Amino acid sequence: MPSTRLILGLTATTAAAAAPVKVFIMMGQSNMLGEGNVSPVTKNGTLEFAVEQGKYPYLGKGEGAWTYSKNVRNVFTMGSGGPNAGIKMQHNDWMGVNTTIKSQIGPELGIGFAFDGAKFGDVMCLKTCIGDRALGWDLLPPGSPGFDYTDSKGAEWTYAGYHQSPARWAKGTTPKPIGWEAGIQYDGDIGRANYVLGNLTTYYPGATGYEVAGFFWWQGDRDSRDMALAGRYEQNLVKLIKTLRTQFKAPNAPFVTASLGQTAKGATDGGGLILDAMLAVDGTSGKYPEFKGNVAAVYTHPLMVTPSSSGSHYSRDARTYMNVGEAMGAAMVKMMA
Repeated sequence: MPSTRLILGLTATTAAAAAPVKVFIMMGQSNMLGEGNVSPVTKNGTLEFAVEQGKYPYLGKGEGAWTYSKNVRNVFTMGSGGPNAGIKMQHNDWMGVNTTIKSQIGPELGIGFAFDGAKFGDVMCLKTCIGDRALGWDLLPPGSPGFDYTDSKGAEWTYAGYHQSPARWAKGTTPKPIGWEAGIQYDGDIGRANYVLGNLTTYYPGATGYEVAGFFWWQGDRDSRDMALAGRYEQNLVKLIKTLRTQFKAPNAPFVTASLGQTAKGATDGGGLILDAMLAVDGTSGKYPEFKGNVAAVYTHPLMVTPSSSGSHYSRDARTYMNVGEAMGAAMVKMMA
């Protein structure tokens, strides 16, 4: 009689059942959300134009003749605030260009087809995010402490720790909470991901179980506009990596982060601090030995096509989102190899 095991709440027979679906959690803000225009085919910067010019041939011929993966699922859930804020499904289909649901793309296509090409088997790219969120505030991981900061004018501030409110207050004063708190978006994004995983067959037909195999993170624009949060980014990013692995019971799951496209190496502004933080946590830097071989940072500045910034969604140029997605996917495939 074949033995059975429990795969994150779903019973599977080891001798006969299919392998669990590999789930890759994708988080961030508007970069990850995706604002790359798909059409029309005559406009430079759209995905249809790029495909017409011979780029990304694995996507198909465009204009209704797109290729869809048979193994990689594209699931995208969005909501503003905590777990009780509701869920808006942006995608629940096989990986490909489906403009009947959403007419713009993010990095998921480049990532998903990298998995398809690597023959990873059954995969779900599970995106859970919304725009205009800061890691140091809305997306602050559980257990993160508050901190004090002195700004350029000499004013002293206390910044909120997890579940504190407001975002900051004058040091030594009593904070007056607002209708939002540190980490509320993190709680909501994780809750929405867990909802999908708890209803697995609705989002991956025929699945018998799943394992969280990796994480993708493309974010930083909001934090870059506050020097206190930008300076805290490295500490918060390390906390994020460790917390996600713990919450999803995936202690060895690889983690890929991507920088803000407008920021070049050597920058000293808030964006520069974000980039430095990402490069520091990359496993090749040596600063965090436990991240060697399982954390990678993608430097995206050379991948931008139209000069723009994360704040203006890279001029909605689909090629930038595709290039970054391909690079993030390649980084994940390399680590998993």
